[in-house]
Amino acid sequence: MASLKSIMAELSSKGSEKTRSIYARHGNHAKQMFGVSVANLKQVAKTIKGQQALACELYGTGNFDAMYLAGMVAAGSQMNAQQLQAWAEGASGMPMISEYTVPWVTTENPEGRALALEWMKSKNESVAASGWCTYSGLVATKADALLDLEEIERLLATVVKEIHAAPNRVRNVMNGFVIAVGTYVKPLLKQAKAAAQKIGAVSVDVGDTACKVPLASATIAKNEAAGRVGKKRKTIRC
Repeated sequence: MASLKSIMAELSSKGSEKTRSIYARHGNHAKQMFGVSVANLKQVAKTIKGQQALACELYGTGNFDAMYLAGMVAAGSQMNAQQLQAWAEGASGMPMISEYTVPWVTTENPEGRALALEWMKSKNESVAASGWCTYSGLVATKADALLDLEEIERLLATVVKEIHAAPNRVRNVMNGFVIAVGTYVKPLLKQAKAAAQKIGAVSVDVGDTACKVPLASATIAKNEAAGRVGKKRKTIRC
């Protein structure tokens, strides 16, 4: 069975300056980073599938590549709220971790909704971003009958009220939340479209990249035209 030492050595051997540069341009400023491509991380993940303890050890290293790999391997349903909180707090300055890895596992956990609501209120930009991304993951994967539709409506109203004054990364994921509701929660399609119209274009500093912030109204309309509204995902993992 693989060990933390062996996996870290493998990650180190697969790192590259080019990939480190790409991750940095996307705002990931980890103190420790090998620069392993996502494709290579997926290959490594297959070799340690189901090794929950190892996944938690990997995240605990503080190494960007190891943390992202941990999210590919860990079962969020087997984690407790304290572990998830530690993961959220440990993702500061790494959008790929705070907006992907942390929500991946938190969405699978029974405490996911409660944590998402708590994190949204955080003054820590990355923790707040994790909160909005986690709730987006919930609306994408949970049956409508398991969602609190009135609560989601209130969150849409919060986005309309606060998005343009919110921190940079939070603006981005709030916009994504509106798109997620309009795409995955058919009973709230009308409300999501109304919110999207109200917020309009959202300005986000995406660094030295060609990334563009999608216009929520246009994205929801595109998904509606394609017949995707209300079709849930099995997982939000990439």
